[in-house]
Amino acid sequence: MNTSKKIWFRAKRYGWGWTPTSWEGWVIMLVYIIYLVHTFRVIDSMQHSGSDTLINFAPRFIFATLILLAICYTKGEKPGWHWGK
Repeated sequence: MNTSKKIWFRAKRYGWGWTPTSWEGWVIMLVYIIYLVHTFRVIDSMQHSGSDTLINFAPRFIFATLILLAICYTKGEKPGWHWGK
């Protein structure tokens, strides 16, 4: 029986962060991008100025990004600064 954890995101070759490597990782990234674009467009259509749009969009962006980072951390390789492999 194989007990190894399936990796959705691998560590980047250079720098800090992750890259999707499985279909699950790509779906997560697609959902993240679609959510941010949709949310921005909805907020922008209801606001009268650019600053109001950004002020109302920022908390949703931060929340979605924290969720993405949590998923990457649990389903990906150990993060760290890499100078190439």
